[in-house]
Amino acid sequence: MARPAHLKDGKGFDAAGSAAAAPEGRDAGLLPTLLLALVLAVLVRTFVIEPYKIPTGSMEQTIQVGDRVIGEKVSYRFRDPQPGEIVTFLREQDGHTDTLIKRVIAVGGQTVDLRDGAVYVDGVALDEPYVGGQPTLPLQGGDLPIAYPYTVPEGYLWVMGDNRTNSRDSRAIGPIRVEDVTSHAVVIFWPPEDIATI
Repeated sequence: MARPAHLKDGKGFDAAGSAAAAPEGRDAGLLPTLLLALVLAVLVRTFVIEPYKIPTGSMEQTIQVGDRVIGEKVSYRFRDPQPGEIVTFLREQDGHTDTLIKRVIAVGGQTVDLRDGAVYVDGVALDEPYVGGQPTLPLQGGDLPIAYPYTVPEGYLWVMGDNRTNSRDSRAIGPIRVEDVTSHAVVIFWPPEDIATI
């Protein structure tokens, strides 16, 4: 049976005479896929989790220099940071803004005191195995003078590094604003030998 003239030798049709899709270039769907992946990555990093590389030793021995940490951003949309949690936060210094990482020691309304190398919150000495026996002493020459005992203002956090003899923290810079907290650090994911929840 002869094919109709408009089917010229069956071009564009398969052997059964059905329409066959013309092959598209391999890259035709690549750009939308890449754009979608980029948008999703930005959304996840902005609202869900963010990786951080640790440049200093202020959180040793809990977090080592060069460790990579994941900070989750969801929980603090529903509650404020709590004592004992490790947080990342923004701090303006020397004309630019840095992201720092410290442990929350006290929250707004609580009173911090440093006595005989120990930290007291509301009159109770903290059990701090993560400092490795280092004494916690007041820091001299900070951004603002801190007199102890010190009551943390509402809406602020008192934060300190676990490496108490090598950490520039609330003892030097004062309390940080809750609104400056960017994430709750939850896990070290690199290098493999340091992988741990924190």
